[in-house]
Amino acid sequence: MPTLPLVLADAQSLPYDELCYGLGVFVVLVLLFNYLTQSGTIARATIKESLRQPVFLLLTAIGILVILGNIFIPFFSMGDDTKMFIDCGLATVMICSLLLAVWSSSTSVAEEIEGKTAMTLLSKPINRRQFVLGKYMGIVQTALFMIGILGVIFFFATYFKFWYDLRESGKEQGELFFMRDVGLPFHVPFMVEKIFNVARTILPGLVLIGMEVAVMAAVSVAISTRMPMLVNISSCFAIFVVSHLTPVLAQAKGQNVFVKFVANLLATILPGLDHFNMSAAVATGKNIPPDYIGLAGIYCLTYAVVMILVAFLMFEDRDLA
Repeated sequence: MPTLPLVLADAQSLPYDELCYGLGVFVVLVLLFNYLTQSGTIARATIKESLRQPVFLLLTAIGILVILGNIFIPFFSMGDDTKMFIDCGLATVMICSLLLAVWSSSTSVAEEIEGKTAMTLLSKPINRRQFVLGKYMGIVQTALFMIGILGVIFFFATYFKFWYDLRESGKEQGELFFMRDVGLPFHVPFMVEKIFNVARTILPGLVLIGMEVAVMAAVSVAISTRMPMLVNISSCFAIFVVSHLTPVLAQAKGQNVFVKFVANLLATILPGLDHFNMSAAVATGKNIPPDYIGLAGIYCLTYAVVMILVAFLMFEDRDLA
């Protein structure tokens, strides 16, 4: 798998405008899909079903507690506690959203097929491909909804953490907010620009986490069309671990020829999840350029489409009776 070009630059030139435009277009396309297609009907039903699952509330609550708890936990990082906090926060969001995506795939696809519930849906004017696509889109949107919730909490936690660490390190802390008169009967609190610029550096990391979740959700849906829940969860865990290890083995020098061949083969077949793991760059205030995020988005879309096509083939002749 070729490595995507990554150029690190000053944090002040982070691609916020491009990300906002891209997210806006994505939201519009998703809404059009949800309300103008047959698969969109299934997607909306899947979202409602997933949001009602206790696991959604449990993972969201765990994510929020971990993020908030890390604010006051010392990392002993010699003045870089905020960087460590951002790194841990991005990892928390990724783990919670990935677990939700894999669990939702198992309950929403595998269990419906095993429990013959899918036959009821397919007896209506909905074919198997619309069923699979609708399930996938619903699962991805549920995971992105969780990322949005945790992302908002994470943003304000990062804002407060940076301000809190200024006091801990003995630097001039200043005000957490400043009040501004905007013509209302009361003054409105505004964020301090210096602290705001630090807090918003998490946005590229959250976008890349969303792409990673979309890829793993596609893999999980494909497996769920044939395998039960336990096999799906175990397989996704193995794929996640191996996908992060194979690029390291493939690029290592002095490797055994056979090991290098297998590593290159797995790195080609399995998703290149390392392309989306930029938490270290985000935590250190480095810039992830718009072209890198764009290439990562193209890779995410391509791999997800391939896996959904695989899911179509695997589900086409699946006996539902």
